[in-house]
Amino acid sequence: MSYVKAKDVLPDALLKAIQSYIEGEYIYIPKKEASRKEWGETTSSKKLIHDRNSEIYNHYKTGVSVKILSEMYYLSPKTIQRIILVFKNNT
Repeated sequence: MSYVKAKDVLPDALLKAIQSYIEGEYIYIPKKEASRKEWGETTSSKKLIHDRNSEIYNHYKTGVSVKILSEMYYLSPKTIQRIILVFKNNT
């Protein structure tokens, strides 16, 4: 994330109003709710994790133990158990 100089984008009156609250500091202005994107919407991360979790669940259904899955995917046994539980409840 980059920053923009307030004096380059805000009208003087607004800049002076903001300076009455904060001055010489960084301030984050969040996006409007309508323009926010869900996690993974702009990359393939969400799909990759879903595919990995599906693969883990399929291995589990064929008899692979939680301990082995944990070692195969470099995840804690507790995380593997959560993945299995979510997929079991969604099928």
